Order: sequence, then C-alpha cells, then structure tokens
Amino acid sequence: MAERKSVLLRLDPAVHDALTKWANDELRSANAQIEFLLRRALTEAGRMPGNAGKPARRGRPPKDPKDSP
Repeated sequence: MAERKSVLLRLDPAVHDALTKWANDELRSANAQIEFLLRRALTEAGRMPGNAGKPARRGRPPKDPKDSP
C-alpha cells in the first residue's frame, strides 16, 4: 500500500466539534470522517483520480500479516 500523506488542517473549533460528533455517530475517527467526506465530494464532482487507492480498512489491523485478506 502506498504511504499515506499527512496534512495540517486548521478548522474552526465549532466545525471540528461537529465533525467529531458526526464521526463518532458513524464509528469513525475524525481523520477517517474527513477522508470519507473528501472522497465522496471528489466522486460527486467527477474529480476522483482513477489511480486513487482504496480507503484504509476500518478497525484494527490483523495481528498476523498472513491473516489479512
């Protein structure tokens, strides 16, 4: 899997709180929720690159690498 990029994102505290609550409702981290929303927006706008990797799998990684799908 390709290395994930890190970005600094400055948000209004009220926006961050709302995003965190939304993420918790959907059992995601705030970071995963941001990626989910960005991917959805790119897809809806017809701008999702064809070579974009799949989103990270949810949950803990397998303990044994041979157990991964």
